[in-house]
Amino acid sequence: MAEQTEKTQEPTAKQLAAARRFVAEHGKPSKGVVENIGRAGARVVLVGADGALGDVVVPSTATGEALVEAVEDLEPAEWDAATVGAVKIGPGHRHRMAGPAGRRY
Repeated sequence: MAEQTEKTQEPTAKQLAAARRFVAEHGKPSKGVVENIGRAGARVVLVGADGALGDVVVPSTATGEALVEAVEDLEPAEWDAATVGAVKIGPGHRHRMAGPAGRRY
């Protein structure tokens, strides 16, 4: 049986720039949580030292891990108590998450 090797697609300059800009704007160190989002690839959720949230969508989890590794002062993280506790969600973010009409459930 032939051995299959999967080549990791490197993050693009635009993806790297977005993550670096986030770290510069929201403090060091920031955290990056790589989440599989199915066929669309992966989402790197960024958590700033100030508690801000951001994200970068990449083609695969391997690309997301490469992105986190390539950005200085961006630490790999998981959704553990420390990471969740570091997030500060303000009213503007909550409103955007509620959808276009600000639905409440």
